[in-house]
Amino acid sequence: MIIAALAATMTASAQLHISTPTTSLLLNAEPGERFEYMYYGAALADTDIPAVAESEKHVDAYPVYGMDTFNAYTLAATHADGSMATDMRVDKVSESTDKDGSKVTRVSLKDTLYPFYIDVCYRTWPACDVIETWTEIRHNENKAVTLTEFPSAYLPVRRGNVWLSHIDGAWGNEGHLTHEPLTPGIKTIRNIDGARNSQNAHSEIMLSLDGKPQERTGRTIGAVLCYSGNYDISINTDASAWHRLTAGIDAHNSAYRLAKGETFLTPAVALTYSERGTSGVSRNIHRWGRDHRLQHADRERPVLLNSWEGIYFDVNEPVVNKMMTDIADMGGELFVLDDGWFGTKYPRNGDKWGLGDWEIDRAKLPNGITDLLKSAEEKGLKFGIWIEPEMANLYSELYEKHPDWIIQAPGRDPVFGRGGTQLILDLGNPAVQEHVFKVFDRLMTEYPAIGYIKWDANMPIKNHGSHYQKADAQSRLYIDYHHGFEKVCKRIREKYPDVMVQACASGGGRANWGILPYFDEFWVSDNTDPLQRIYMQWGTSYFFPAITQAAHISASPCHATHRATPIKYRVDVAMSGRLGIELQPSQMTEAERTFCKDAIATYKAVRPTIQMGDQYRLHSPYDGDGVAALMYVDEPRDHAVFFWYKTEDFHNHHYPRVTMDGLDPDKKYKITELNRIDKTPLSCEGKVYTGAWLMANGLELPYRHIVDTPMMSDYSSRVLRIDAINN
Repeated sequence: MIIAALAATMTASAQLHISTPTTSLLLNAEPGERFEYMYYGAALADTDIPAVAESEKHVDAYPVYGMDTFNAYTLAATHADGSMATDMRVDKVSESTDKDGSKVTRVSLKDTLYPFYIDVCYRTWPACDVIETWTEIRHNENKAVTLTEFPSAYLPVRRGNVWLSHIDGAWGNEGHLTHEPLTPGIKTIRNIDGARNSQNAHSEIMLSLDGKPQERTGRTIGAVLCYSGNYDISINTDASAWHRLTAGIDAHNSAYRLAKGETFLTPAVALTYSERGTSGVSRNIHRWGRDHRLQHADRERPVLLNSWEGIYFDVNEPVVNKMMTDIADMGGELFVLDDGWFGTKYPRNGDKWGLGDWEIDRAKLPNGITDLLKSAEEKGLKFGIWIEPEMANLYSELYEKHPDWIIQAPGRDPVFGRGGTQLILDLGNPAVQEHVFKVFDRLMTEYPAIGYIKWDANMPIKNHGSHYQKADAQSRLYIDYHHGFEKVCKRIREKYPDVMVQACASGGGRANWGILPYFDEFWVSDNTDPLQRIYMQWGTSYFFPAITQAAHISASPCHATHRATPIKYRVDVAMSGRLGIELQPSQMTEAERTFCKDAIATYKAVRPTIQMGDQYRLHSPYDGDGVAALMYVDEPRDHAVFFWYKTEDFHNHHYPRVTMDGLDPDKKYKITELNRIDKTPLSCEGKVYTGAWLMANGLELPYRHIVDTPMMSDYSSRVLRIDAINN
């Protein structure tokens, strides 16, 4: 900011101005009075603050249940004496600077009757135009207080032509983008999976204040809940002048008994505002995520081959060695051995056996992991491996030894997941936390050369019950699961800060900013079909930068959709994220292998711009006119990479010409096509244009590739490298 000194931001009426360079949040925090909200949006001038404070409506900034039940939207609690009424007033306001350099403003509220306290906290990240908010709840009542609602954030938004953008989907169709107007009533986005939280819906939203969302224009608010578990994001458009947004942990079946002296910390919600549309909000969130949340955000991600779609459970030493040779020959940097490498009493030959028993299957790998690591090193590769440490199978030695470790309703039979035998372990149990940590720790201790872990989670919590928790604490199951998960992740990162870790969860089940402080990336979807991936990666990019999105070149026809697509299209789509390969290289044609080898070399050259640069979404595939286009621009605006995809093919159809964004209008840029298959270069190849021209007019791109008849296809794609020149 720059949050100014508190004395400078507080007036006689206790106006609290929390700001970043381009945004302002104006609150009223008069001691002894209600905590009030007045404004959030574009930055206010100091001279405007008194007038805005006097003229704008004052509404509760964190309304609680009890004394004004009709307008309660945030915390609800049952006190030790059974009363359900809470009435909070401002006690004090304090400010501090954290060791990371961020400024934290804390508005401390106190109940008028009980020793019950809420701190509403705000952290500012000036360079990203992001304000994080969360609450800390505690009490000194004689007995436990039961929290029945406890959202992290509340934000009133003026009614108008406001539209909601959010991500929904299903397995194999993650990252689906939905835009819808806010109408009277309550709109709720909720997750109840228990273990994962982003396959069917996402804990991030945008609100477009000027009508239907636009990528490059319009006042837009973004809200991101940083949590890995069940959540509830609700927008109540009631009879008032407000859309009332709340976001936080889903409290259904999760009442939390808060002991005297204990503090309940809610997960942060990151808020941002832009007048450059949804793409502007995305860039703020991407920058905040890379700078302050994402593990190893300053490291380029390697090009890898993952074994899953190539061999599935049919792991064996000669085949794995051949796959490593093949990816090394194509210029890859990492090989990841997926599921199927473990199990002794119950060999992992399918999804019914072996989870929990993390011992090498010597029938498949007679020389163990050590020889594979040596082979990878000889080929110039890093080596990675797959685990699913939160889970067990009915047919496992782990379950035979510790049946009390699973989540199971008391007195009832277990409920199974994947394969009809999968079980989920109770991470609220410290013994289970120790086991999960040791799965990771044992691998890294025995094989310290492992450079990458793929951490999967293929089952939700399907029934409610903990062998560990007491009878009066069963409702803590979901919350304690994720508290335990985070404890394990923190412990792992303290001991193993350098290893890369991917979050996979039946595909895209763990794409959230709650886990990314401990993970380097996530698997967007088990569906690697490039056409559908354009839509999935587009939606996912609303809240996650390219460096987090694992995007793989797979076989044709695709194993998920059975759609056949040319190698160039598959490569061009995967290159817009973290490039990888997910197939059996020995089944590729020589032409495909050569094309991939060249493309990998090309990707490495532009990787810094794609993985670290600002993203500009230019033309949405959801517009339905047959084209999608986006680009990445580095911070000095010297280098950019432009992606163009045809998503529909109609004879003699006219597709829109796409203008660019993010360039310096005064710089001159040279155009180079990457991954070219055409017989003749594009008309723009090697030409020099000003940034102003490219952003006002774009470039003329042919709708089809000029290739020999055997290579002709419905699918067209273009990747352009755009480099500033000195003269």
